[in-house]
Amino acid sequence: MLKFFIPHRGKGEQIILLLRRHPFIIAVKLAFWLVVATMPPLFMIVLGGEMDVLFNHDLFGPLAILFTSIYYLFVWLFALHTFVDYYLDVWIVTNERIINVEQRGLFSRTVSEQKLYRVQDVTSELKGIFSTLLTFGTVYIQTAGETQRFIFKQVPDPSHIARRVMQLAEENKKRHHDLMEAEQSK
Repeated sequence: MLKFFIPHRGKGEQIILLLRRHPFIIAVKLAFWLVVATMPPLFMIVLGGEMDVLFNHDLFGPLAILFTSIYYLFVWLFALHTFVDYYLDVWIVTNERIINVEQRGLFSRTVSEQKLYRVQDVTSELKGIFSTLLTFGTVYIQTAGETQRFIFKQVPDPSHIARRVMQLAEENKKRHHDLMEAEQSK
């Protein structure tokens, strides 16, 4: 059984699937920020001796160091934002409901949930060469509730996830139907 905090956990509710984006996604984004971080040293190598004159100047030297420091602070901030967005975007499928936790920036989060018996259709999609080779893609879950469509973005093995969600939805619908019949017969 998976251990993870889920809001308003019901009695007997268990986590079946805990999903995050494929690790390839975070690796590509962090590689981009690594390339951006190497730009100032490459710039210094290309310009060579002219940079020494700039850094040794009484006025421009401290300004160059200040701007370089600010540049690296922003690189670290955006790299941290990329990691936080990856790590805190979570899709949870329990035996009772689907929960979508989406981080929107460092200080904003949206949580939506839907009961499994309201699931009407589940579709998986692989798009692109990397997505096909590494088997990650998008799962669309159509529901009858207020939030009509849940989207699991860039998750590993989307066809397996789609089949599993549909199987859990069918089991939950049967269990919900049996409970309704039992209440009506009382």
